[in-house]
Amino acid sequence: MPLIPTGLAALAHGIQLAVAPVFLLTAVGTLLGVLAGRLGRIIDRARLLESRLPSLHDAALAHAYDELDTLSRRVRIVNGCMALATGCAVLIAVVVAAVFVGELAHIDLSVPIAATFVGGLLAYIAALLLFLREVHIASTSFKVTRVTRA
Repeated sequence: MPLIPTGLAALAHGIQLAVAPVFLLTAVGTLLGVLAGRLGRIIDRARLLESRLPSLHDAALAHAYDELDTLSRRVRIVNGCMALATGCAVLIAVVVAAVFVGELAHIDLSVPIAATFVGGLLAYIAALLLFLREVHIASTSFKVTRVTRA
């Protein structure tokens, strides 16, 4: 069995260590895609409502303004969620880079890597909680009008 050079062995070990954080990056990327889609739909709905405002009167106008307030709140929450998810992705990318640097340079970066990884996980948890909040607001502000058949 051929011997693997030390540099190559360190690189292979670094790749093995970096695989788990890369899976988290995939999850974060998926979440960002979902959030971008939700943000787009919220903005489209707000633009539609704003275009209809001049033709609305009384109760319908008040309802439209209430919905615009809710949409504005949802936009702020989604933006915060996207910022946290992006921050998580940056921290996890730093973890991957630090794993490689530590392995190749034979430097013990275990404490900063662990702290950065935990920071990324905390940002991801906060992003998921904000996402849950936004979904809750969207689902509770949605009113289904029951149509009765004659």
